[in-house]
Amino acid sequence: MDPLSDVIALLRPHAVFSKPITARGRWGVFYPPHEAPGFSVVLKGRCWMAAGDSPPILLERGDFQLGPAIPAFRLYSDPGVECIPGPHSVSGVRHGEQDGEPDFESLGGTFKIERVNAALLLQLLPAMIHIRAIEGDTSRLTSIVALIMDECSADRPGREMILERLLEAMLIETLRSRRIDHETMPSGLLAGLRDPAIAGALRAMHSEVRHGWTVAELARHAGMSRSAFAARFAETIGCAPMEYLSRWRMSLAQDALKHNGTSLDRVAEDIGYQSASAFSTAFRRRTGCAPGAFARAHHSPDTRLDLAGARI
Repeated sequence: MDPLSDVIALLRPHAVFSKPITARGRWGVFYPPHEAPGFSVVLKGRCWMAAGDSPPILLERGDFQLGPAIPAFRLYSDPGVECIPGPHSVSGVRHGEQDGEPDFESLGGTFKIERVNAALLLQLLPAMIHIRAIEGDTSRLTSIVALIMDECSADRPGREMILERLLEAMLIETLRSRRIDHETMPSGLLAGLRDPAIAGALRAMHSEVRHGWTVAELARHAGMSRSAFAARFAETIGCAPMEYLSRWRMSLAQDALKHNGTSLDRVAEDIGYQSASAFSTAFRRRTGCAPGAFARAHHSPDTRLDLAGARI
């Protein structure tokens, strides 16, 4: 199995909101933080963006950005321009001069993910991913965003399913990009998938999650000694191999309990526990509540929301 596809499937991205942003002349706007994943792609021109306390970055035609949450940020045409509060609009915004052909155009949006597994996204991503068009072709991401915008603007049958699949495609295309800055990449699954040895062990765990894995077995998949593998896995992923496996199994269990109405015996079997009681003990230790209580608490038709509800 592909670990990246597995994780994106559990995140269940949905409820996308997107709009065009255009501008002309000298302009600057300020937006408060918004605790939801956000994305944007520049279609024309260039501008500067300063997010949180990070240094400003230049966004040029074709550049793509994605973050697990949108911090407070400033967007402006030139350094030194005064930034005013950005307008709220569901149909698109225009900055600077209101007349004439815009010299800057972009598409941007936010979306929601599954609440119970929202922390997975935080473990995957740097604070902000900036993929520069000058360093490689971003046309695939631009095309996906354009399709998202087109689908948002229409009311065709199957709209929600199409949007969910497009969001999944956008996330996968972004996260597998080789142009993500390695220096800003935190430890986690994304970093692990960049390491061929660690990626081999991750694929093995995801392919046979029921198997009673040991560190020695996983080390053989990585082609390393047990001690070297354990140290490298912890450094790259941010936790020990067995801890990662436990986290992944609990993520699968939470998803099954919320969506599938699966019995505890079946959930336990599916993720590699010998009995429902052993699974229940592990689940309570990990989440702080019993599986049955978790299933009842998350049974409402739509408990998916943005990263404001995430707990690590």
